[in-house]
Order: sequence, then structure tokens, then C-alpha cells
Amino acid sequence: MNNILLKLSKIRVTSSTRRSLSLSATQNKNYSCKLLVVGGGSGGCTVAAKFTKRLKKDSVIVLEPSSTHYYQPLFTLVGAGVKPVSATCRSEKSVLPSAATWIQDAAESIDAEKCSVKTVKGDVINYEYIVIAVGLKNDYCKVPGLSEALKDENSGVSTIFDPVYCEKTWRDMQRFQGGNAVFTYPNSPIKCPGAPQKIAYLADSYFTKANVRSKANIVYNTCLPVIFGVKKYADALLKVVERKNIKVNYQTVLKEVRPAEKEAVFYNTADTNKEFTMSYSLLHATPPMCTPEFLRNSPNMTDAAGYLTVDKYTLQHTKYPNMYGLGDCTNTPNSKTAAAVAKQGYVLEQNLLNTMKKDEPKEHYNGYGACPLVTSYNTCIIAEFLYDGVPRETLPINQARESRLAYYMKRDLFPFLYWNFMLKGNYNGPEFVRKIINPFGK
Repeated sequence: MNNILLKLSKIRVTSSTRRSLSLSATQNKNYSCKLLVVGGGSGGCTVAAKFTKRLKKDSVIVLEPSSTHYYQPLFTLVGAGVKPVSATCRSEKSVLPSAATWIQDAAESIDAEKCSVKTVKGDVINYEYIVIAVGLKNDYCKVPGLSEALKDENSGVSTIFDPVYCEKTWRDMQRFQGGNAVFTYPNSPIKCPGAPQKIAYLADSYFTKANVRSKANIVYNTCLPVIFGVKKYADALLKVVERKNIKVNYQTVLKEVRPAEKEAVFYNTADTNKEFTMSYSLLHATPPMCTPEFLRNSPNMTDAAGYLTVDKYTLQHTKYPNMYGLGDCTNTPNSKTAAAVAKQGYVLEQNLLNTMKKDEPKEHYNGYGACPLVTSYNTCIIAEFLYDGVPRETLPINQARESRLAYYMKRDLFPFLYWNFMLKGNYNGPEFVRKIINPFGK
């Protein structure tokens, strides 16, 4: 009798397992589309908006896991108490074009030979053409102790590069009563490379207003050998740090955070064995950044660091003609900013349309990028430049000078353009403005 019951039990388990496997298999879906956009950030939304206007309904699929879309350039002002983090975000659904199909999932792998993407949930998306715009992710684990310190409200450690922690920067600034206020730039490509020093300038302004500046030693530790990559603006910024009495240590990288001791360990890039420890009352850490894992696991599509390999002028993949990339996840040697995405979006649109017509890409991206360098609560320097650090300014003034106009453009105009024009595919950068107000500018 016991043997019979045991056999029946085994039959039930086997049958249940089969039903479970069958149900699991039917839950996985297969999609097909003309154009697949991987990533629903600045670049992904912009491209999707452009092509839903040109292709038939349901021809475009956007693969994006997040339900919230952030305007990240505003995080600096959140960290300085000018804006709440709620002012930087909208629902993903509201910024994606209604004519596109949104799959709320992430890419697990891409088979570029078979033109298919497998998602984390196990679905498969087949495509004719693909645009990869997945940005960068914060790689906190590269700095031991950093994650723990960020999660501790009383650690004095924050970062404006994460919506979870950028308001913590403001709380830390308000609590600051004196000591070392340390700001860092990591030894990796990052989005908005001017932000690590912008928040230092705003901290100086706030400490002055709060009457604690005389008790503060502000230090900016950067992995770079210069304060900024374009000499014209670097010269202006050196005057800013001198006026604000900010100590700059070049080629200096954050290695470890010890929140219990309120200490940070740094090393020099010229000699990695040369380490030193700094105590801090406030530490603003810019985390190392990297591309998403599925890209880093795709050596046929990426360089050794995991960045998508595209032609720096056409943005077409160097191996797969039906693949394009834009934004922070590509290996184009430009500054990784939202302004760069606006210009790249136009170039990609024109070239991908040519590719769809079986023609060669003809439009060239010139490396345009812009970085509004906020220097106080009412002044800003707007750096604009092309590949090789060549200045390319829009306004008929010297934009290396601090100005109130530039500050209000950063605070109010640029977010307006982003939400109302760029994400809807209707803003390709300031070239048209430049031709109107500065027709003879170089």
C-alpha cells in the first residue's frame, strides 16, 4: 500500500512540474518590430519620438525597465537645495510616444547576428533595426564602503548622481558646521563631467550664506590632470577655485570610504601605491560608472571597457550596419551630456533613415556637447565645444564668463526644452538658434 501511495505521489509531482513548465513557456512572449530602441532615457525617448512620426504605428518598440524618467542635469540643483527631486521626474509612460510599444523590461542579451534581444523576463524581441541608448549605471561596489555610507543618513556621505541620494547632499550641506568638505571625480568616464565640481562651488556659496565658510576646508579631488578638458573654460574655472579658495588635487582618486571613522582613502593615478587618508565632515562622492551588464558581456559589440563601438561621426555600429547607438553607453570620445544626445539624435535619425533605404549614412556628428557650469546660486558658465575641445558657442558673448543669464538658462530654460521639445523629437540642439543670433560666429 505504501509503495502505491509513493508512486502516486511521484506521478502527481511529475504532472505538476510539467504543467508548471508548460505554463512558464506560454508566459514568455515573442515580439517583432521594425525598430527596437533599447533604453528609455534621454536618447531612447528622443529616438522613439522621431521614428514613431516616420514609421507605421506599432513599428517601434522601446525596451525600458524603469517606470520613472529623470531629467538628470537638474540633480546638481537638487543637491544645493534649489529644487526638490520631484521636479526632476515624470512617469515613463508620459514621456514615451503613444505610438510606440513600451515593454517594461531590460535586455539580458543581444544576438546581433540573429537580430534578436532576450529580456530579463525571458521574452524575445526580433528587430530589423536597433538603437542602443542605455546610458551608464553607478558602479558603487568599485569603492568599498561607499554603498554603506550612502545608506547611512548620518555618515555625511552623499552623491548627486543618484535620485535616491541627491537630496541627502542638501541635508548634509545644511548640517555642516565645519571641517573638511571633500568632493571627488572617479577614474572612469562619467555622465555630466562638470557636475562633481559644480556641487563644490554651490557648497561654497551655501557655506558662505550660512556663515560657516571660514570653518570649511573645501577640497576637490579629481582623477583628471586638468580641472576641465577645454582650455578656454579651464582657465576661467581656475579663477573660480582660486577666488573661492578651493583646494584642487589632480590625478587623485577615491579608493575607499570608512564611514565609521569618517575617513576617505585616495590614491594617485601616477603612482597607485601612493595612498593617503583624509578625514571629512562632508564627502560628496561621484561613483565610478559603467555600461549595463548585457553590454559588458557582448564583446562582439563593445570595446574592452564595455562601451558600444560606433563610428564617432555616423553613430552606426562598426560591425553591424542595422545597429546604431547614442548617448553615454557608446565609445564616442565626446562629453557625456544631454546636449550631446540632442545633437546625436538628429544625426542618428538621418543616418538610420538612409540605412533603412539601403543607402550609406551621410550625416556627421561633430562631437558637440555642452556643460552649464554653475558657479554660485546665480551665476554659471556655459561651456560648449566639439571634438578635440574646440569651443562652439551659441550666444554672441564670451560664455567662459560667469553670468546670471546662463544660470537661469540652466535652471529654467533647459528643463523646459528637454520636457517639451527634446523628448518629443523636436529639438536637435542650438544650431538653429546659433544661426539666428550669431550668424557670423565660428
